[in-house]
Amino acid sequence: MKKFISFFGLCIISMNLLWSQDIAQWRGPDRNGIYPETGLQKIWPETGPALVWHFDELGPGHSSAAVAGDRIYTAGVINGIGYIFCFSMEGKLQWKIPYGEEWMESWPGVRSTPLIKEGKLYLLSGLGKLVCRKADDGAFIWSVDVTKDFDGRNIKWGYTENLAFDGNTIFCTVGGISNNVVALNKNTGKLVWSTKGLSEVSAYCSPAIIRLQNKTILVTQTENHILGLDAGSGTLLWSQEQTNQYSVHANTPLYYDGLLFCSSGYGRGGIMLQLSPDGSSVKELWRNASMDNRMGGYVLLNDRLYGSDDSNKAWYCLDWKTGKELGSDKITGKGNIISADGMLYCYSDKGDVVLALPGTNGLTRVSGFKVPYGTDQHWAHLVIANGKLFVRHGTSLMVYNIKK
Repeated sequence: MKKFISFFGLCIISMNLLWSQDIAQWRGPDRNGIYPETGLQKIWPETGPALVWHFDELGPGHSSAAVAGDRIYTAGVINGIGYIFCFSMEGKLQWKIPYGEEWMESWPGVRSTPLIKEGKLYLLSGLGKLVCRKADDGAFIWSVDVTKDFDGRNIKWGYTENLAFDGNTIFCTVGGISNNVVALNKNTGKLVWSTKGLSEVSAYCSPAIIRLQNKTILVTQTENHILGLDAGSGTLLWSQEQTNQYSVHANTPLYYDGLLFCSSGYGRGGIMLQLSPDGSSVKELWRNASMDNRMGGYVLLNDRLYGSDDSNKAWYCLDWKTGKELGSDKITGKGNIISADGMLYCYSDKGDVVLALPGTNGLTRVSGFKVPYGTDQHWAHLVIANGKLFVRHGTSLMVYNIKK
């Protein structure tokens, strides 16, 4: 009997380990742009790292890769219909399945990256359809239309939210007057809670999850404010005014050690908030207008914040606690940034992928290459998994070997 219990316990542990690996979400496991890969190249050949494979029939979109286990997921649009694509690590197309009409107005294509959790795939379309499908074969599980089911209001460039989760709950900023942010059961799509927030439309923000000792907080940005919501109930805990010219706040807030950084483009810049120990309030610590990146994110390494601005001036390094500008460099055009194994990876709007060394006073370019395939905007964020670098450029997904 003891042997059976021990064996059963080992099976449970093994299953839990498998499930923990079966999660892939926006900007890495902690949604902070840092990927837990090691043993990566510290310098690339002059032509860039080795291209392992590429796929060039995704259709338009800015959906990044989501890598869970030995499968790679992304999304694109073919003849106005959104499709989810699933590939093997070797680049073989396992399946592609339509999920409905997609955004085909200004900047056409899929806006969001699939969220993979415990064998299920979740995606929000630019038109407000939130779908849940089986990750192994794409079979339908459930869907909701946030504009019809929750009176959500779409925005100028379409719903653009990379979904976040906590436990059995999926969160979505639908932007309705009464139903402003909703929480849905991840297995059924049923409403868990709804909050009116400040009744503002959404602002292209992919939320952050802050887990404190006695509370979990959902942080997102709507039209003119940063919101802190109790993730369990939807209660509005606090709000902080943050405005810019077009009400675009497309970066995921970044939390570390009691401090919360949010940045908006169009010259608005970043704001640092100090969260109270119980998460019930915030106070402004500093602002910095230099790092006003519109949608490329930022990363924190050794109390230094790295990212680009919105006008192609430079890539900046700020002191996390004071906001002081420690240095800047024109390593490439503005774009998105991630980190792994102590290095920075920058993907510019001009199609350059740059490997950079983070320093105490800025960033130093080490290597780089030009993206060879795809069309339209270079807006999808880079992803690193299994020793590979995943680069999406519109119609194409490229996979590079960056392992030593």
